[in-house]
Amino acid sequence: MTNQQFFLKENVFVEPLVNNWYAWPNLISPIPYSMYMVKTHLRLMKSFVNNYELHIIANQNPEMAGGGEFVDCSAEQVEDVKRLIEKFENEGAIFKELADSVSALDDLIKSHKSGETIEPLYDQVPEHLKGYVELFMDLYHNPSYRLIEGLLYDSEYYKRELQSVSFGILDDDANRPFVLSTPRLADQNNIQLRLPFASPLWDIIFKARELPISKAQIDQVFQAGDTQGGLDYMELFTTEPPSLTYQAPEQGSEASYIGHAGFMVHNKEVAVVIDPVIAYRTNKIKHDVISFSQLPPKIDYLCLTHNHSDHVNIESLLQIRHKVDTVLVPKNNGGSLCDPSLKLILQQIGFKVMELEDMEVIGLPEGKLMSIPFLGEHGDLNIRSKTAWFIELAGKRMYFGADSANVEPKMYQHIAKITGELDILAIGMECVGAPYTWLYGALTTDPVSKNIKDSRRLNGSDFDKASNMIKIFNAKQVLIYALGLEPWYGYFMGVDYSDDSEQIVQSNQLLEHCSSLNIPCERAYGIRNIAL
Repeated sequence: MTNQQFFLKENVFVEPLVNNWYAWPNLISPIPYSMYMVKTHLRLMKSFVNNYELHIIANQNPEMAGGGEFVDCSAEQVEDVKRLIEKFENEGAIFKELADSVSALDDLIKSHKSGETIEPLYDQVPEHLKGYVELFMDLYHNPSYRLIEGLLYDSEYYKRELQSVSFGILDDDANRPFVLSTPRLADQNNIQLRLPFASPLWDIIFKARELPISKAQIDQVFQAGDTQGGLDYMELFTTEPPSLTYQAPEQGSEASYIGHAGFMVHNKEVAVVIDPVIAYRTNKIKHDVISFSQLPPKIDYLCLTHNHSDHVNIESLLQIRHKVDTVLVPKNNGGSLCDPSLKLILQQIGFKVMELEDMEVIGLPEGKLMSIPFLGEHGDLNIRSKTAWFIELAGKRMYFGADSANVEPKMYQHIAKITGELDILAIGMECVGAPYTWLYGALTTDPVSKNIKDSRRLNGSDFDKASNMIKIFNAKQVLIYALGLEPWYGYFMGVDYSDDSEQIVQSNQLLEHCSSLNIPCERAYGIRNIAL
């Protein structure tokens, strides 16, 4: 057995965790993490312990299970959840103190109404935040503050030891619990290895999706940190190579839809991947997905659109880090609680990252890519970390808009003068999103009224907005995507559409509209390769 070589099984799923909760970018940044831990994680776990029967019943209803309010654990796990609460409240007490400090700082800032200099307030900044914030006034004398994120990552508040990765094996009928509402507890069906995400040891394991490694290498990784769970780590591996591997286009270039909001634009010279959320290959869906072994051996540019977990998916990013040359992310406001720097987050977990300004251009062989302004879908919050991507390759022009909402058509008219007409326009139509507080409510320290929640939602484009973009860019082909249609993404999308769902109604309108104009249009699903 010592001479055998092993591959990571294709149906092994991976969940990066921060303190036993599924890791998304805002849980990497220390101050946002403290807010989510106190106002979301602890709140949900205490609710489960107090009334676990309600949570269990609610999770049997698909419409409620993905709403983010019900913990998907069993009655037998109540004691485990209690222990996790105790750990949070004792070992993680500093995060409660940080969250209280943010609340106190917010109160301090709101109390300054004179419009005069804000400098005397530095003495009143809560002790935990002293030296980590800059206070400032805008042009209209409104006070605010920014977090000095670079310092915070080098402080005691960034605890790499809370990071771990859980491994399990998917069968055809397995459903993973919704990631934003359920802690990941060690059990007989998983093994959790505690190592910082930045550790190069992860690359050894994830390369084994395609390239074999020895048992000694496997032992090296799994013996490098504490483990929990009853699954033998050798059960994750096989001597069988992956069933499918990357195939570069024989001639020319391709734009390949790789699931949810993911695209790969590639040829024999260059590969650009956008918003990858890579599916695991089980027998049931093995012909419906592009999985890890089908990605190119080198990804020149990994382009990310915005800081939501279905677009910046740490689960997928960690597993392809060894392939990625440079990650391109949108420019950040710098220090906003609701808009932490994607550049700093990704640097902390081992990536080389470049920020792009609006309309900034990167050259490609026989083409270019450009960062395009992204409006909407963030509840009117001042979040700048969002961009769409324009790619020109071999004379073909493509736009990947993710969840952009065309709230200002004049902007796209200006952009069209620069990009020219589009050969492919890919646009998301999640036109009825959740209230912004669903994702960002933990970061607020004041109650938000129902009328504000109902008004300010995480909406993408509807029929009117999307059809207007088609007209402005004179698009020759349209793909509707990022709707969460594929059932294997239910663990992070939590949607359950019917024919009457507004997202389906609106996208059907766009399909009919394009048909009347003889423009090819489809709702992307599974795999779609487009020759350029």
